[in-house]
Amino acid sequence: MKKWLLFSGLLLSGVVAQAQATQQAVPGAPNELYQRIARLDAEMFAAFNAHDIPKLMSYFAPDLEFYHDKGGLATYAQTEQGFTQMSKQSPDIHRDLMPGSLEVYPIPGYGAMEIGSHRFCHQENGKPDCGTFKFTMLWQQKAGVWRVTRVVSYGH
Repeated sequence: MKKWLLFSGLLLSGVVAQAQATQQAVPGAPNELYQRIARLDAEMFAAFNAHDIPKLMSYFAPDLEFYHDKGGLATYAQTEQGFTQMSKQSPDIHRDLMPGSLEVYPIPGYGAMEIGSHRFCHQENGKPDCGTFKFTMLWQQKAGVWRVTRVVSYGH
């Protein structure tokens, strides 16, 4: 009987913890972590859309690992070089977060995981060229500062 009560208690606490985590991760959930990451995402990509590469790169940690399903793994320096080249080749490129796609999950002792879909558009041969892709970013909070340490960009 004691084993059954212990098992039931553990099972119930796991269900409650999962329900709380799910509630925190629901897109649009009005919690502080979700709002913070959504704001940071908006600020970071406002810099991208303005082609302000130094400001954009300030959102990434120096030990950044950027995984791209077509381009492979890139370091911080390679990512900066890629953004600079992209900005020169496609000066009208811009990114929009797809409405309703943003999910934020806490990572205790580290920061947060951001998952979503975004659309990039630019003109090519006088016509709009747009693509919608998926991404996951790991945000680390260190000494009160949030930076992206890992990016996975896929669906290209």
